[in-house]
Amino acid sequence: MDYHHRFLANAPLEDVLTFHRSASNLAAITPPIFFMRDLEGPATLGEGSTISFTLWLGPLPVRWRARIVNVSPAGFDDVLVAGPFASWVHEHRFEARPDGTCLVHDHIHFTLKSNLLWRAVGLLMALGLPLLFAFRARKTQSMLSRSTT
Repeated sequence: MDYHHRFLANAPLEDVLTFHRSASNLAAITPPIFFMRDLEGPATLGEGSTISFTLWLGPLPVRWRARIVNVSPAGFDDVLVAGPFASWVHEHRFEARPDGTCLVHDHIHFTLKSNLLWRAVGLLMALGLPLLFAFRARKTQSMLSRSTT
């Protein structure tokens, strides 16, 4: 399955890339409903970095561990190492625009687990992706505008 999301960030490419490679910003742009806890990883995500955390979906803890790969000036990928999906690759791409803004493009390719419980959890999470990324876009815009003023 695939999910795509795009938004225009009112900030230059360098600021957007730096923002997305900061592990602490991941927690900040995650909706509070997911109760992200136990975030572990380097302060700045680079090639081969591993990040792990727990999301709480109601009473269910969902542990997530991903590795950062394909880091370049145009973006990076995070690849699920352990978590609620059989596979998950999140491509983060950033495109500088002539007006000084940056187009942010997220592409996620994932497959669900065969276990019925985790398949249901994965499907529920997949159905929430539009809301998750709408929140992330709005929060990213807000945080970037505060850092450039």
